[in-house]
Amino acid sequence: MLYLHVSVSFSLISVGSIVGHRFVRLTKEGGGLLKNSLSLVLRLSLSPLQKIKFSSGELAIFEILENFTVAMDVSQNGNVKNSESLFSVGEIEEIDFSKFMDRPTRPLNMDRQRSYDERSLSEISFSPRYSARNTDYFSRNVDHLECVYSPSRRSGLNTPMSHHSFDPHPMVGEAWEALRRSLVHFRGRPVGTIAALDNSDEELNYDQVFVRDFVPSAFAFLMNGEPEIVRNFILKTLRLQSWEKKIDRFQLGEGVMPASFKVLHDPIRNSETLIADFGESAIGRVAPVDSGFWWIILLRAYTKSTGDSSLAELPECQKGMRLILSLCLSEGFDTFPTLLCADGCCMIDRRMGVYGHPIEIQALFFMALRCALILLKQDNEGKEFVERIVKRLQALSFHMRSYFWIDMKQLNDIYRYKTEEYSHTAVNKFNVIPDSLPEWIFDFMPARGGYFIGNVSPARMDFRWFALGNCIAILSSLATPEQSTAIMDLIESRWEELVGEMPLKVCYPAIESHEWQIVTGCDPKNTRWSYHNGGSWPVLLWVLTAACIKTGRPQIARRAIDLAENRLLKDNWPEYYDGKLGRFIGKQARKLQTWSIAGYLVAKMMLEDPSHLGMVSLEEDKQMKTPLRRSNSLTF
Repeated sequence: MLYLHVSVSFSLISVGSIVGHRFVRLTKEGGGLLKNSLSLVLRLSLSPLQKIKFSSGELAIFEILENFTVAMDVSQNGNVKNSESLFSVGEIEEIDFSKFMDRPTRPLNMDRQRSYDERSLSEISFSPRYSARNTDYFSRNVDHLECVYSPSRRSGLNTPMSHHSFDPHPMVGEAWEALRRSLVHFRGRPVGTIAALDNSDEELNYDQVFVRDFVPSAFAFLMNGEPEIVRNFILKTLRLQSWEKKIDRFQLGEGVMPASFKVLHDPIRNSETLIADFGESAIGRVAPVDSGFWWIILLRAYTKSTGDSSLAELPECQKGMRLILSLCLSEGFDTFPTLLCADGCCMIDRRMGVYGHPIEIQALFFMALRCALILLKQDNEGKEFVERIVKRLQALSFHMRSYFWIDMKQLNDIYRYKTEEYSHTAVNKFNVIPDSLPEWIFDFMPARGGYFIGNVSPARMDFRWFALGNCIAILSSLATPEQSTAIMDLIESRWEELVGEMPLKVCYPAIESHEWQIVTGCDPKNTRWSYHNGGSWPVLLWVLTAACIKTGRPQIARRAIDLAENRLLKDNWPEYYDGKLGRFIGKQARKLQTWSIAGYLVAKMMLEDPSHLGMVSLEEDKQMKTPLRRSNSLTF
C-alpha cells in the first residue's frame, strides 16, 4: 500500500469529474477496474491536506488519467494545446477511453492545405481590386476545429482503415460494409461505386457508376482517409470526357462529362473495357449538365481533404476544367447569367417542369465556378478563364439573390405586381402575372424564413422548394448569411412538409391531377408524392447536415439523422420514399441504393467531426457583397 500526501489542483478535479461521468457508462458495460472510479474522483475532491490511501487498482486509474490528459494536451501535429480548447464537456462524455490510447496520430499538413484552400476573388492577382482577404461568416468554430483535427481523420466501424473514437450507431458498420460491396474495379483498381446493389428487379443502368451518385461515396472515402478511389475516379472520368460524343449524328460539346460508365469484362480475351453514357442511352436522351460541375467540386474536395494539389495541377485536369467552363461561359443570346437547361439534365432526370433556369443547376454552376477559381493555374490559358469566372460570379450572385429569392416581403411584393411594364425601370422585370401565384404558397411561407424558388423565366416563376438547390446555395455561399439563416428557419418551420418521417423532400409540393399530366407527360413513376415529384430521398441527408453545420444549426441535422436511423437499415437502404410524410418505401425504389448509404455515412461523419465541412463548403467572398438593388422603385 502507498500513502500519499495529495494536493489536488482544481483542473485535475475537473478532468476527473468529467472522466468519472464517462466511467459510469463504462461500468454499466461490466468494466471491472472502472467500478471504483467514481469513489476515486470523490476522494480526490476532499481536502487537499488529507492523506489518502490508494489501492493498486486506483493507482492504475491514475495512470489512465495521466495518459489521457497528456494525450489531450498534445494535438495531432505534435504541438502542445490547452485541453479546454480541444474538447467541450459534451464531446469528452462521448469518448471511448478503451480506444483512446492506441489511436494513431496523423501529421497535419495544414500549411499546404491552407495555402491551397480558399483562393477567393479577393486573392486573384490579375486585378488590383481583389486585395482584401476573406473571412468565413459561419465557420469560425469549424476553422478552430480544423486546427485540431485532421481533415482526413478516418471514421466508420469494423472497417480495415477505421480508428473510430466515438460510440457509433450500429448502422454505421452495416453501411460501410454495403458501401464497400458496391465498389467497381477496373484493371485491379477501384474506380467508383455502382448506383445500387439491388438485383431483385431489372438492372437498367443501376449497375453503372454515375458521376452525381458517386459524389457522396467519394466524400465518405475522403473523410475515412481513403483518397485512392477518388483519385482513380477523377482520372478515369477525365479520360472519358475526351471521347467523341455523338447522339443521332449530332456531336456534343467537347467538355461534356459522362452521366455514367460501366466496366465490361471479357473473360475470353481476359480484358476490361469502359463504356460511357453521355445521354444517348438515358431516359429522354438528355445529356447531364451537372456531371461536369460535380466533377470540379469533387476535384476541389480531394485537394482540400488530402492537401495534395498535384492532381488538380496535372495538365489533363486543368484542360478538363477549361473544357467544362468553355461550355458554361460561352457567349450567346442569353440576357441572364444563369444557364439555360432542358428537363432531365440533373438529379431530377425526367420531365418535371424544371427546364429553363433550374435552381439546382444554378447553385451547382455557382459552386463549380468558385471551385475552379481555386484550382485553375494562372498561366496564359488559366488567367483568361479566371477573369471570365470572376465576372460571371458577380453577375450570377446578383441575379440569383435578387430574382430567385422569396420570403414574406417578396411574396407580398409579387402579389401586388403591375404587368406590362416597359423599360429598365420596371419592377416586374419578367412580366409575372400575380394571378399565377399558386394557392399553396400563401400557407407555406412562414413569417420568418425564405428560400430560392425553383425557376425564373419570362412570365413564369416556379415557386416549388427544391432541397438540393437550396442546400448547395448555402454551402457555396451563393446565399447570403441572412438568406442561409432564412432557409434553415423555413426548414424548421415547415418540418412536417419538408422532412416528415424520412428526410428529405426532393421538392415541395408535389404536382397533381391535370397539372401533373401536363408537366410530367403522365409519367407513371413521378406520380404525386413519389420519386422526383415530392418523394423523400435519404441521400439528401448529407447536404442538409452540411448546411446545418455551416449555419450553426447542428440540432436540425441530428433530428433528421435520428429519423433516418429509425428505418433506413430496416428498410434495406431504399432509393426514395413515397407519401406526404415519407412513410412508404417508394413503389419502384431500388434497395441497397449506394448514395442512400453514402449520404448517411457522410452526414454522420460530418456531425461527429465538423472539420470535414471544409471539403464540401466554401466561405463567403466579400467581393460579392454588393448592394442588391433590383430597380429604382424596389430594393431587396
